[in-house]
Amino acid sequence: MSAVGILVNPRSGSDVRRLLTSAGSSTIEDKVSILRRLIHGAAEAGAEHLVLTRDPFSITRRAAENLQLPIKIELLDLPLHHTERDSADAAQAMRDAGCGVLVSLGGDGTNRALALGWPDAPLIPLSTGTNNAFPIHVEPTVAGMAAGLIATGAVALGAHSARSKVVAVAVGGDKPGDVGAESEDNTDLALIDAVAVNDPYVGSLELFDPETMMVGVFTRADPSAIGFSGLAGTVLPCTSHEERGVVLEFLPPSQDPARVVRGALAPGWFASIGVARSRYLELDSPLEMAGPCLLAFDGERSRRLHPGQTASLRVVRHGPRVIDVGAVLLSGARTGAFELGVRDLEA
Repeated sequence: MSAVGILVNPRSGSDVRRLLTSAGSSTIEDKVSILRRLIHGAAEAGAEHLVLTRDPFSITRRAAENLQLPIKIELLDLPLHHTERDSADAAQAMRDAGCGVLVSLGGDGTNRALALGWPDAPLIPLSTGTNNAFPIHVEPTVAGMAAGLIATGAVALGAHSARSKVVAVAVGGDKPGDVGAESEDNTDLALIDAVAVNDPYVGSLELFDPETMMVGVFTRADPSAIGFSGLAGTVLPCTSHEERGVVLEFLPPSQDPARVVRGALAPGWFASIGVARSRYLELDSPLEMAGPCLLAFDGERSRRLHPGQTASLRVVRHGPRVIDVGAVLLSGARTGAFELGVRDLEA
């Protein structure tokens, strides 16, 4: 019997794209409701121990109040830095607390930070962000049930999950990246895309100006997704199951690129993107980038490459172990995990 960890990013679904596009918001009340449904689902499936972390908006405390469920709820009180480090630290703490499955509430950026703290986390990523190519859309109650079945051992993790691809980044040179507090290390990763942009300004972190895009490396290119993964999918589709990634070299439409495509870079917001070249990138094959440029990971500017610095990017299957919620529930149904015994009925 292992614990279920639930990681909540209180700021997901509330960035600047609400002002500039038609993206919807995920409010604090929404997250409290989602978390309560997750807890009920996990408890119903037999989970006995739940691990949460405290947050500045008291989402976890409010969701855990007055539940009256037969489940132990542990709140970890971790220092807050109000950066992606909070999600990374929370994931690491949940691993250390013995969680056998982790559920995340956030977007691509939240799950990227989680993977920095716990690279091979057994994960159910629920979407509460904006441009979400990595998280899934599923009713939280059902996600909680799947987490509970994995935590209790009623359904085997290995048979219903798979390691995800990431873009592994190694930076070389004399000067470390200077954009964020997390950029002191010379290694990094992206779950969906790593894009080099010609932009001297960090701004709001989110990418918006397609004229500045230089090169992108993608673990998946899905034309049904919103954001850069969706854009790449209209040029050279690549699923999460394929043992390769995609490279796009960009050129502004005004400079006569080989192709110009229209892409939904945010909900309700389209842009014309010039593509000079596109190709598949086999697993563990390096792509070299040279500064000066900004590197954006999963849609957010994260690192600056100065003149003389380089970055080597590889698509590798070293990411979180993503759990197939539907397959877990189907397996549980076939093995009688939801049937009540005589003793249960008498109780």
